[in-house]
Amino acid sequence: MAWQVWLAFFGAAIVISVSPGAGAIQSMATGLTHGVRRGYWSILGLEIGLMLQLTLVAVGLGAAVAGSLLAFNIIKWVGVAYLVYLAVRQWRTATLDLREQVGKSTDGGRLALVVRGFLVNATNPKGLVFFLAVLPQFVVPTAPLLSQYLAIGVTMIVVDLVVMGLYTGLAVRLLQWLHTPRQQTVLNRVFSGLFATAAVVLSLVRRSAPA
Repeated sequence: MAWQVWLAFFGAAIVISVSPGAGAIQSMATGLTHGVRRGYWSILGLEIGLMLQLTLVAVGLGAAVAGSLLAFNIIKWVGVAYLVYLAVRQWRTATLDLREQVGKSTDGGRLALVVRGFLVNATNPKGLVFFLAVLPQFVVPTAPLLSQYLAIGVTMIVVDLVVMGLYTGLAVRLLQWLHTPRQQTVLNRVFSGLFATAAVVLSLVRRSAPA
């Protein structure tokens, strides 16, 4: 991949990652209850889900899924249901001083955090549609494809790791300012509302009509 093309994709990757979405909400919610270090287990899951989508696009399965109304809707509604579950879970989070809980809560362990992050990205067909629409602009079909997709994948992971880490850190900073049980209740309800909003937005996503 030519460095000019890579630089353009690098800029696009930053814009993609910074744009608020379910991944950012999940990162902040995890940082709120687990802290930055444990929050990276959830971010790891997000990246695995992201790479699954990129792999599907690279091998051509992404186009098949995006082109199938049934497959698209199944993935979409599984994603909606999972975001609603996260909204309910966040709403029901115990009203404690979470500063004392950060880093101590097991909540199913590290694997549960990885799975939670993975499901947030893996069940979002909007990501597949996005990759299908954007990646062709940065891939030269006459050049070796494997090296190009590897460069794209590594760049996307590194950028997203940094950005999601910043979102997680932002939640921890909020925790220092809003630490009483009442303030924590309000904060949890806000994140619950964000998950619910993400679910509504995802439910409104429609498969693009075939060309």
